[in-house]
Amino acid sequence: MATREDIEAWIARAALGDRDAFQRLYGATSAKLFGICLRVLSTRSEAEEALQEVFLKVWNNADRYKAGGTSPMTWLITIARNHAIDRLRARRAQGESLDAAEIVADGGPGPEAQAIAADERGRIVACLGELEPDKSEAVRLAYLQGETYADLAERFGVPLNTMRTWLRRSLLKLRECLTR
Repeated sequence: MATREDIEAWIARAALGDRDAFQRLYGATSAKLFGICLRVLSTRSEAEEALQEVFLKVWNNADRYKAGGTSPMTWLITIARNHAIDRLRARRAQGESLDAAEIVADGGPGPEAQAIAADERGRIVACLGELEPDKSEAVRLAYLQGETYADLAERFGVPLNTMRTWLRRSLLKLRECLTR
């Protein structure tokens, strides 16, 4: 398991063009980032393409990461999530729909992984239940459905900055709940 320091060092060396460091960064983080892309995009092939594009962005923008600030995984996850949401929005804007033939079966998680995921899902649902209903719904729409802050502000009839505050505070409450 790579440490925060390892990942920060690999990003810093990748910013200098170190391909070996970039390969190590990919090896240590690609599974997590792929999972995020897959969660947002729902199809394995599109998630794989998105992951390649995410790592291209990481390679090209590694010099923008500031060590000691945001967690390197948070930085990488943000890039992956935002890129996947951008792809999803572009697909929706083009009016594309997915045929059943485009969804490729994969080896999926086994029973143990499913049990762990179900437990984690239960904890997240319970923590979302601790939020006010409108804020819980806003979090679901923003982070699971990919809706923009502006769309959410309009939907809930609040100013854009209020929506940002709702989401930020809700995520802090969720993090606190999940660490109990």
